[in-house]
Amino acid sequence: MTHLDKGKYDKKHPEGTTVDEGLKKEIEQAVRSNNIACKAAEKIGQKMNVALAEVGVGIDLLNINIVQCQLGLFGFEGNERKTEAAQTVAPDLEKAIRGALVGGRLPCAGAWQIADSRGMKRKDVCAACEALNIKIKPCQLGAF
Repeated sequence: MTHLDKGKYDKKHPEGTTVDEGLKKEIEQAVRSNNIACKAAEKIGQKMNVALAEVGVGIDLLNINIVQCQLGLFGFEGNERKTEAAQTVAPDLEKAIRGALVGGRLPCAGAWQIADSRGMKRKDVCAACEALNIKIKPCQLGAF
């Protein structure tokens, strides 16, 4: 989606797509100024025991902006990105990243898994990807 599509996120889904009312209510409670933070969406998924993709569909259907990406890729006031390339990347981290690539890209879920399994900040995995010229895509919430 482009910036011209902002606020029309529901158009990404087939007509008639719906979301559970309980999930919808949880999302609406977490919204501030028509924005929801990635971390808040993650907590909703955990609380409701649903996949982040389902939370993302709910967010889209409500035409809410996702902000404060936990990888630092988007949704920060004044900046699209908040993560810069790492100065160096440990060989074992590079191996883990390259081993998790799908179609030459690291899925967001893969970045989270690598970070969580190593006790790292998620943004640090993203910074390593930046240094390695590896794109992180797709977003678990469907944001980009």
